[in-house]
Amino acid sequence: MSMYSQQAPLSKSRVRVGLVGTGYAAKLRAEALLLDERSHLVAIVGHTPDKTAAFAQEYQAEVISSWPQLVERDDVDLVVISTINRDHGKIAHAALASGKNVVVEYPLSVDVSEAEELIALAKAQNKLLHVEHIELLGGLHQALKQHLAKVGEVFYVRYSTINPQHPAPRKWTYHHEMFGFPLIGAISRLHRLIDLFGKVVTVNCHQRYWEIESEYYQTCFCIAQLCFDSGLLAQVIYGKGETLWRSERKFEVHGQKGGLIFDGDTGLFVQPEETTLIEVGTRKGLFAKDTRMVLDHLFDGTPLYVTPEESLYTLKVADAVQRSAQTGLTIFL
Repeated sequence: MSMYSQQAPLSKSRVRVGLVGTGYAAKLRAEALLLDERSHLVAIVGHTPDKTAAFAQEYQAEVISSWPQLVERDDVDLVVISTINRDHGKIAHAALASGKNVVVEYPLSVDVSEAEELIALAKAQNKLLHVEHIELLGGLHQALKQHLAKVGEVFYVRYSTINPQHPAPRKWTYHHEMFGFPLIGAISRLHRLIDLFGKVVTVNCHQRYWEIESEYYQTCFCIAQLCFDSGLLAQVIYGKGETLWRSERKFEVHGQKGGLIFDGDTGLFVQPEETTLIEVGTRKGLFAKDTRMVLDHLFDGTPLYVTPEESLYTLKVADAVQRSAQTGLTIFL
């Protein structure tokens, strides 16, 4: 049950939305908001004037010059934050302090203390704070949940996402500060595991950058091991950039009675005598689904699929992973 189901449902017929960002996630948010008659996209803030103007024209919204102006507007009920990871926390804080409901793409913040403050502020203001975790809504995760019991007691999981890019793009996702530590910026990799397997006891991590210059890198590679309360060992591999040579999107679950192997969009249930194909649903339309669920929650009080507290717990694990990478030590949670 969502923490925020006690909120009074919106009495007005449409929720007025301010959007921060003009990138991939922001575009999918704008499309979803435009298609739902319960929402009206009022205003947009972007980083590049020309791109923002074109975006605003396409989605019939007003351009605002800065996010502090956006969050203070009286004609905005909901602020959707789809911008660089570094700024999530401060924009969410300002929006909540201004009495707005908030939707933020993961991570909630790149800082654990700030994330805790945001959750407390949302409760004090009696406003929605929703952290998008669409990895929980996608076909892979649903297939994992559906078939997990078949493999018996799980003892080892390997989750690898490697994205070679030649040359590495000079954009915020390759910027130390704007993206953040790899498994905080890409916290969905850890959140998927925690949603499936529960509490983490210890973590260790090795992490490396290949530099272009001080602010941007051309490659990052991160390998973390999480030991769960159950005794399960999970290995998470995350890499992107120029010095990687083959893409991989693979999730393996090894249990006493069999294994689940998801490679790209192909799923297999492997047993001693036979291997069975598993149908994996789509990864498309998930931002639209998340947006619909937010509107359902605001208008009807329908519980959301993830709580900010769950996202915060994963952020604490990700923070421990970062400390392990920095110190070379195993961190106990």
